Amino acid sequence: MAALMAVQPSLVLASASPRRLDLLAQVGVKPDRIDPADIDETPLRDETPRRHALRLASAKAAVVALRARGDFVLAADTVVAVGRRILPKAETEDQARKCLALLSGRNHKVLTAIAVVAPDGRMASRLVETRVQVKVLSDAERAAYLAGGEWRGKAGGYAVQGVAGGFIIDLHGSYTGVVGLPLYETLNLLRGLGWTGQ
Repeated sequence: MAALMAVQPSLVLASASPRRLDLLAQVGVKPDRIDPADIDETPLRDETPRRHALRLASAKAAVVALRARGDFVLAADTVVAVGRRILPKAETEDQARKCLALLSGRNHKVLTAIAVVAPDGRMASRLVETRVQVKVLSDAERAAYLAGGEWRGKAGGYAVQGVAGGFIIDLHGSYTGVVGLPLYETLNLLRGLGWTGQ
C-alpha cells in the first residue's frame, strides 16, 4: 500500500490587496487562498501609528486564523503617518487633497506591520518603518494627481509605485514596505514559524 503523503499546510493571505499579491508573486510566493479580514480599522483614542499598524495586522491574522485552522495565515497593515497623525486611506477627493497638503514638502513615515499565524496557533509580528520625503507639490501637480484618481483607497492618498513615485525625493527603509508588504521581513517571519513553501 502506497504511503500517504503528508499534506502541507496552506498559506492564506488575509488581505484583498492586489499589491500584496503582486509583491508575493515577485518572490515566487503564491498563496493557496485569499481570505480578507473584515475588521474595524478606526484608530483607538491616543493610539500611536506604530501600535495602530501592529494591532490591525495582528487582529486581521487572528480573525482569519479562526477560519483557517492548521494553515499559515499572513496579514499586514500599512499606515502613513505625519508625526503622530495617522493619514486615512483616501476614499474621497477631499481626503486625498488634505493628504497631499500634509505630505507636500515634508518627511513622513510609512509603517507596515506584518503578522503570521502558524498552523499550531503561534503568532509572530514585525513592524517595518520607512521614512519618505516628498517634494513641494505645485497646485498644477496636485490638481493633475487628484484628477487621475490613483489616490483612491491608498493609505495617505498615494502609491509609491505609481504616478506619485515622481514626487518622492528620498526613501530610507523598505520600498516594498511602502508598497504594502516588506518582502524580506515577511519571508523571515514565515520561515521562522516553519513555512517551507515558495
